[in-house]
Amino acid sequence: MSHPLPSEIFHYFPNLSSSQREQFTSLYPLYEDWNSKINVISRKDIDQLYVRHVLHSLAIYRFIQFQPGSKILDIGTGGGFPGIPLAIMMPDVQFLLTDSIGKKITVVQEVSQALGLQNVKAQHIRSEQVRDKFDFVISRAVAEMKELLAWSQNKIISKQINAIPNGLVCLKGGDLKDEFSGLRKDIETYPLSSWFKEEFFETKKLIYVPLV
Repeated sequence: MSHPLPSEIFHYFPNLSSSQREQFTSLYPLYEDWNSKINVISRKDIDQLYVRHVLHSLAIYRFIQFQPGSKILDIGTGGGFPGIPLAIMMPDVQFLLTDSIGKKITVVQEVSQALGLQNVKAQHIRSEQVRDKFDFVISRAVAEMKELLAWSQNKIISKQINAIPNGLVCLKGGDLKDEFSGLRKDIETYPLSSWFKEEFFETKKLIYVPLV
């Protein structure tokens, strides 16, 4: 049976290496198989994997390409988003993918292994319990901004090697006015519709907060 191909990924990122193209192509059969055992992606979304999960995750890559040697923490990664697509794009960057649900981390470990990703570690842990420090914390719609900021605050390395100050980069959707009210003033918001033309991205945003 034929399965969806990552044509949108190839369209927006035409300079992928052959191994990256192969890894992205492998994502659908891997997730389809795991999803039949453990529901990590909603059933109605699995056919939309490449746009709603993979391309959505890669909005972070459009915003910033982390320098080799950067350490990135993905909070509440679920089945591995945004961490796994970003790890494919940036093999010289170290990613720690965390989630409080053990079976989701099992999927992340199995998918990373099947793809041969040497730069991904997955841990079944609550974000508050992570003790390491990172250049950036990333996340995709796991919690309100106030919580994300509280979780990220003490996890950021002060030494800087990237083009922008270390901090939090997350993906969110919808009207964020209420969620942001009373929070710090230096929160930057970028509409994903300026990068990706698919209808799914019309209400989606990338949020960046410097934390050093």
